[in-house]
Amino acid sequence: MPSTERPESQCELTIRSLADLDRFAAALAASLPTTAVVTLEGDLGAGKTTLVKAVAAAIGIDPATVTSPTFGLIHLHDTADGSLRIVHADMYRLSDVSELHELGWEDAIAVAPGCRCWAFVEWPQRIGPALPAERLNISLTITGETSRRLTLTGAGDQYTTIPQAFLERPTCD
Repeated sequence: MPSTERPESQCELTIRSLADLDRFAAALAASLPTTAVVTLEGDLGAGKTTLVKAVAAAIGIDPATVTSPTFGLIHLHDTADGSLRIVHADMYRLSDVSELHELGWEDAIAVAPGCRCWAFVEWPQRIGPALPAERLNISLTITGETSRRLTLTGAGDQYTTIPQAFLERPTCD
């Protein structure tokens, strides 16, 4: 009987500064598939929105326009040429998955053919059943004033290669 388990890989990285985070974000942006879901887990102040800002900067979106979606819940950021959309969502205030429809989640992640869309979801446990099984999870743990431990877990064929690629880099512990 064939296995129904999705392949999974994991890597831990130490980020010691914002410069390290910027380098990580650029490498992550180069690794993400055309359409991607990246869940971000971590305590308040762990750097979830800071990471999204760094990814935005890596692809040419002004990071000053990326703010925490705590109150708006979903923020959209498009590259100047419209070829890539970042959906930045904070699901902390949701009490039920059914609220996603009311928020316009489907419209936010729908892009024109030939365009890319990366959804970064903070507090993903609030909408767990609505998330695709294949995704990249990044857990951020505060280890110091400017340092963080990132645990990358890729589930599914498109995502297992991402942590594996970071295993080959000297910044991966």
